[in-house]
Amino acid sequence: MGLITFLSDFGYRDHYVAAVKAQLLRLAPAVPVLDITHAIEPFNIAQAVHVLGSVFADFPEGTVHLIGVEDHGAGRRGWLAAAWRGHYFVAADNGILTLLTDGRPDDLVRLPQPAEWPASPTREVLVPAAAHLAKGGALTDLGPLSTELYQLLNRQLRLQDHRITGHVVHVDHYGNLITNITRAAMEAVGHDRSYSIHFSREIVRQIATHYQAADPGDAVCVFNSEGALCIGVNQGNASELLGLHFDSQVDVRFAQE
Repeated sequence: MGLITFLSDFGYRDHYVAAVKAQLLRLAPAVPVLDITHAIEPFNIAQAVHVLGSVFADFPEGTVHLIGVEDHGAGRRGWLAAAWRGHYFVAADNGILTLLTDGRPDDLVRLPQPAEWPASPTREVLVPAAAHLAKGGALTDLGPLSTELYQLLNRQLRLQDHRITGHVVHVDHYGNLITNITRAAMEAVGHDRSYSIHFSREIVRQIATHYQAADPGDAVCVFNSEGALCIGVNQGNASELLGLHFDSQVDVRFAQE
């Protein structure tokens, strides 16, 4: 018996999350369900991808990840189930699986369309698929293998001899800014050269081990546990104080020797 995680943009004020869990309880009463979060901003696919991408691999292989974000799908394209890196994912065909897997899930099936468009696609379409997989059912029992899915593109780093240009890909609960600039990219371009990190009107010349390494109110850069460059303000909200948000540009400039 497997495990189901549940991520959605349903919020915490209404009955929507409970309705999905009630359906899971009916269809797979012995399967544990773990909430990742239901505070994804409505229809915010990029945020959902970042949150799920940061944590899914921490769960055991075979875990089923139920994604109830923008669940009617892009242009009502329907719903998908996929296998990738030893995990299963069920989601609307809205670009989430493309971004999560860089467009290359290991296996993909398109879930059957109901006779009438469902009022709650997560509860009526995705939950039965998730329950089937969590109980050990085969992916191909849900539909024929496919390669067709709605395409969205991840923001790509721009790497030059003396510079990396990246962007903010997520703003967390504390206002910290997570970028798509990685430790590996900085090591590959930097070759142990000195550097400066430029964002808003700020310049930071070193990466600290934690946010509290800076004085209160000062900007600080760290690598998070996934190796992504993050910008924070000690005891402050970096997004608000620096005026930076999703997709804001961040540059790392290396000394030209």
